[in-house]
Amino acid sequence: MEKRFIGAGLLSGLIAGILSFVFARFYIEPVVSKAVDYESARSEAEETLAHAAEAGGHHHGDGGEVFTRAMQENLGAGVGNLVFALCMGAFFAVAFTVLWSYLGNRYPATDARAVAGVTGAIGFVAVFGVPFFAYPANPPAVGDDDTIGDRTGAFLTITIASVVLAIAAVVLALWLRPRIGGLVSAVVGGAAYLTAVGITIAFLPSFDEVPEPVRNSTGQIVFPGFPADVVADFRVYTITNQVILWTVLTVTFALILGAMARSKNPATPRTVDATGN
Repeated sequence: MEKRFIGAGLLSGLIAGILSFVFARFYIEPVVSKAVDYESARSEAEETLAHAAEAGGHHHGDGGEVFTRAMQENLGAGVGNLVFALCMGAFFAVAFTVLWSYLGNRYPATDARAVAGVTGAIGFVAVFGVPFFAYPANPPAVGDDDTIGDRTGAFLTITIASVVLAIAAVVLALWLRPRIGGLVSAVVGGAAYLTAVGITIAFLPSFDEVPEPVRNSTGQIVFPGFPADVVADFRVYTITNQVILWTVLTVTFALILGAMARSKNPATPRTVDATGN
């Protein structure tokens, strides 16, 4: 039955990936285009300023794009969204299977769809929410090329730590549940998780690399800094995109669970047992 859960997760991820891509194509990609246009115009301004300082010459070192913007925002973004969503669907299904195998056996009255909802909420917070809080997403042109390795490493560190700590928090809450009750154990597990990730973030480096205005030798601004509204729009749409992905993934998976339960026992559509039967 675990294979059916994995299949349900992949199908849910596929549907979530398609819908999140549609949103990203119409809302995030225009913001990315603004960032790319800014980066190109800024490079030209810096080049002009450099040549003016050198008193002559005109040079363009651009070798052209390997992939056009149309290909990047359609094929590239589409494939990226679908691959990520399928991975999250598989991750979701595995997490649900492990959690349900414990809760379904120990607490037979538990609704599998409620467990799916909890799994989705935990996944959203651990995989996206905490890493985003530590290192908010930025559009292209925001960030120093010299620190890209450090930024990538720090982001991967907090993501892995967040997932591991979330698993530990769930284990703690399940261990405490028979002793202090479900609600209190959930609060304790959540508090322990937030405390642990807060300490982890405190030890990680911070980055504030939004491009400042370009100035000439006299200090006069010859090109503005990166538009704050573009950064804000990109982050808001990124959050919305992930909310769509995780909501659709969770709801679709729960609906599939309901359909599986009805197909097994039409008189009992509430849930499936711990083995999926």
